[in-house]
Amino acid sequence: MLLKRRPALFGKTKRLEAQFDDFMDRIIEASLIFERAFKSYLRDGFTQDFSDAVEEVSQLETRNDELKKEIETRLYEQTLIPDLRGDVLSLIEGLDGIINLYQSNCFRIASEKPDIPPRYHKDFKALGKTSTHCVDSLIMASRAFFTNIEAVRDHNVKVMFFETEADKICTRLKTRIFASDLPLEHKLHLRYFCDRVEDASNRAEDVADNLAIYTLKRSV
Repeated sequence: MLLKRRPALFGKTKRLEAQFDDFMDRIIEASLIFERAFKSYLRDGFTQDFSDAVEEVSQLETRNDELKKEIETRLYEQTLIPDLRGDVLSLIEGLDGIINLYQSNCFRIASEKPDIPPRYHKDFKALGKTSTHCVDSLIMASRAFFTNIEAVRDHNVKVMFFETEADKICTRLKTRIFASDLPLEHKLHLRYFCDRVEDASNRAEDVADNLAIYTLKRSV
């Protein structure tokens, strides 16, 4: 389906557009920090570097909560894009859930300190990297929704690709874990963290599905 050419969503509201950019920048930062911190945890265990990463992600999450409120206020007070306001607010809410997820995963690792045997490190790293790629593609799709709607579909295709790859890695990893001779409680703990690391890609797919609907509505 060919999408009609549309102007940038916000037109002259450059300040609001800048706030959206900042909001999405912080999600990318959080995804990269989490991936880096998780690799550090696999290599060195719970260290000061990991604690610092938890604090960084928490600061990003706090700032994004503030930005979300500012964006919502500007959309309502200035009666901007009334026809699409609900979709934009829903998109922001979905994106905000991703950075909340990264913060929660940092806290989970810090508190539970999972014992991940070295033989599973490669797959865990691949899972983290693939989830990061998935979130990055979603951010590109979200930016395109505001500035170049014709490009949304291309980025969404990448979201779906990386989500499928993450699912394959996660399934393979859990199969290996449950085929091992580890105690059952250890297997269950590792499975839990497989699912948590994969969560970012699942959440990104959900947001991308909604974004595809918003894009179609805007293109008719």
